[in-house]
Amino acid sequence: MIGSMHSSASRWLLLALAGAVALSCSRDDGVGPIAMRRLTADQYKQTIADVFGPDIKVVGRFEPDARREGLLAVGTAFVTITPAGFEQYETIARRISAQVIAPDNRDRFVRCTPEDASATDRACAEQFIAEVGRRLLRRELSDEDVAPRLEIAEATTRKLEDFYTGLEYALTSLLISPEFLFRVERASPDPDRTDRLRLTNDTIASRLSFFFWNSTPDDELLDAAERGDLAGGSTLDRQIERLVASRKLESGVRAFFSDLLRLDEIDEVSKDVLLYPRFNRQILADSREQTLRVITDHLVVRNADYRDLFTSRRSFMTRNLGLVYQVPVREREGWEPAEFPEGSPRAGLLSHVSLLTLHSHPGRSSATLRGIFVREALMCQEVPAAPADVDFTVVQDTNNPEHKTARDRLSAHSTGTGCESCHRLMDPIGLGFENFDGIGMWRASENGEPIDASGRVDGEAFEDLVGVGRVLRDNPGVSACAVESLFRYAVGRSAVVGEREFLRDLTARFAASGHRHRELMRMIAASEPFRTASALREIPPGSES
Repeated sequence: MIGSMHSSASRWLLLALAGAVALSCSRDDGVGPIAMRRLTADQYKQTIADVFGPDIKVVGRFEPDARREGLLAVGTAFVTITPAGFEQYETIARRISAQVIAPDNRDRFVRCTPEDASATDRACAEQFIAEVGRRLLRRELSDEDVAPRLEIAEATTRKLEDFYTGLEYALTSLLISPEFLFRVERASPDPDRTDRLRLTNDTIASRLSFFFWNSTPDDELLDAAERGDLAGGSTLDRQIERLVASRKLESGVRAFFSDLLRLDEIDEVSKDVLLYPRFNRQILADSREQTLRVITDHLVVRNADYRDLFTSRRSFMTRNLGLVYQVPVREREGWEPAEFPEGSPRAGLLSHVSLLTLHSHPGRSSATLRGIFVREALMCQEVPAAPADVDFTVVQDTNNPEHKTARDRLSAHSTGTGCESCHRLMDPIGLGFENFDGIGMWRASENGEPIDASGRVDGEAFEDLVGVGRVLRDNPGVSACAVESLFRYAVGRSAVVGEREFLRDLTARFAASGHRHRELMRMIAASEPFRTASALREIPPGSES
């Protein structure tokens, strides 16, 4: 029975992908198209934790996520599931279902008792499928949704004479449903505008929940969707306020900044342990957590100015991290608050070990990689890729007696090679990081030569990395980029031309709010582009879309 569901789901995926391609052909009428977005691994795990509890373990390999235009949240609309990947999802689903329906857990999730555990009980099975399926599929289930799962449960029960094994198979079928694995967005015509579609209430509920909490909607949000309360006005505002006030907001903020700063890639970082003997995997894990703790403390707990993330000296520290930051840590285990004193070479996110390590090479720092990161992730500027035939020998030779510092080597590399224009974008910023080596430890010199970390960002001078943070804090492009990035994250696509004026207005309102991130989330969630989509353009037969 599950095998037939597998085949049906595979066909559904192909049809849905064809639909997603069609949606991408929508016209630009001031808002963008809707999409079908695959759950990320983190969203899948968070959903399982929210529906069944954190003790239900999610074990298995996920299809890799794909970053597009700087964000995984945009890439999720451009990925599918391979046949091998679907088998992995089915394996994960079976393991989850076995835990949920295990004798020690079933009373928590099956809110009815069969008259005979060795026989079918249609009413109890239907109740379980409808209740759990509502949270997993993020909408109220129809008879067409329930019937095939009920058939699976009853057929399995009759064959194995075990009611709960039947429920286990029915739950597995929900967990491999394309409507669980993908966030399928639905819309209906706008009666007031022929060029617009209005997202359905269940679609808006899903957008809201994954935006604010990075997880599936809760029962209260689904109830509001079923009442039609999410189309706008005060009823929508009340739900937005509830989502913002929830402790789960930290999960949503962590997810966005992990995506924006590419912290998901930190697990793949490797370093030369001969050059960096203090490097280990625990330091990497702690550095990622440190950055996310600082961000959520600053933006959620203290509701402080977003721009101050680039200059704040507040932090959190573990004893492992203390070795790299070269600061004393009192606690042997766990985290403790920390603050770098005035005059310290560290301030703001850019001095975090996570970002310094991530944007470096295995055996050396990289002014170019760090400069690209700032331009692309924090300023929303596109940096052209290097030509395939570029010779990097001079840059990579850290033992060159003529070019002892990164500044010297980059100057020799870019002069007269046709690389000057790109390096003028990246290197002046990246060289401001050079007092920090490939794992983020501070240094005053390289190969015996003092490091010059001065430079300019868009005409504004700085002397070191602390100065880079100050310049970025006051750069209007950085605030505008924060707005655009969060909007793209929320809707899963880039802004269309017609939304540029909306983004400019949003940036002005963000500034007027004191650059409060929570307020920016509210404004995006309440906006028309968040709740509407452009109507599909009719494509003449035989023409290219």
